Amino acid sequence: MVNTSSGRAEDARKRAELAASSGRYESERAQILIDAFIVKAMELGIDPEPLRARTFAGTEVKTDKVGWYIRKNRSIAVGTDGGYYQLTVPGGSGFMERLRGVKLVATPPPLVVGRGGRDGETGDLSEFLDRLLDRKR
Repeated sequence: MVNTSSGRAEDARKRAELAASSGRYESERAQILIDAFIVKAMELGIDPEPLRARTFAGTEVKTDKVGWYIRKNRSIAVGTDGGYYQLTVPGGSGFMERLRGVKLVATPPPLVVGRGGRDGETGDLSEFLDRLLDRKR
């Protein structure tokens, strides 16, 4: 009798490794675009601004980052530090959150912004970044 469960487990492990490798490769390529955008934005004098986030409860709070919003609804931004930030954060509408703000943690950047989203504002990261640069040109 052949033990197929170990073969299936090995196949699943290989698929997971390939998916993780593909995700890292995509993020590395996206990071190159972000880094180039930051250099160009600074050259063009496109000033970054303090980033604000919105809690799940809908309260707007300050953050510890400065950068550029890349989506019109201000839900995603890139920081001057090269980080890619999703600006919807956990938390309620507490006074302390509004007072102290929140610390943002960068997420691996995708090449396609809003992939799988239903709000209609999806597209290539390069297009979102170019749109910001085109405002100053």
